Amino acid sequence: MSNYKTKPIPNQKPAISFIERPWGSFKQFANNEEVTVSLMMVLPGQRLSLQSHTGRAELWIVIDDGAIVQVGDTIRTCKAGEELWIPANEKHRLSCEGGAPVRVLEVAFGNWQQEDIERYEDDYKRD
Repeated sequence: MSNYKTKPIPNQKPAISFIERPWGSFKQFANNEEVTVSLMMVLPGQRLSLQSHTGRAELWIVIDDGAIVQVGDTIRTCKAGEELWIPANEKHRLSCEGGAPVRVLEVAFGNWQQEDIERYEDDYKRD
């Protein structure tokens, strides 16, 4: 497996700012940082491959209740609003076992590219 690390990758979850305003509040997950943001949606009965990345770490923000997330050897059912830090080279997977799709917002720190995916298990028989 090649090393696709070309940009700095934080070793731990970056600080998240919580800002209050008269109308409510917001969280800032990456303030003026170079990141790639993706909205993942997994259909009922489907799951991503068990994978890791050499070129990025990821912060997953669960949008829908019922997302099944594996990070390392730990598998858990998440609720909307939960945040999970996935360090570079850590095995991880997102699954949907319920009757409705689940969404996770991914904030990737480092160099996002498909070529850095190492798959350990894949339901779709991809390398």
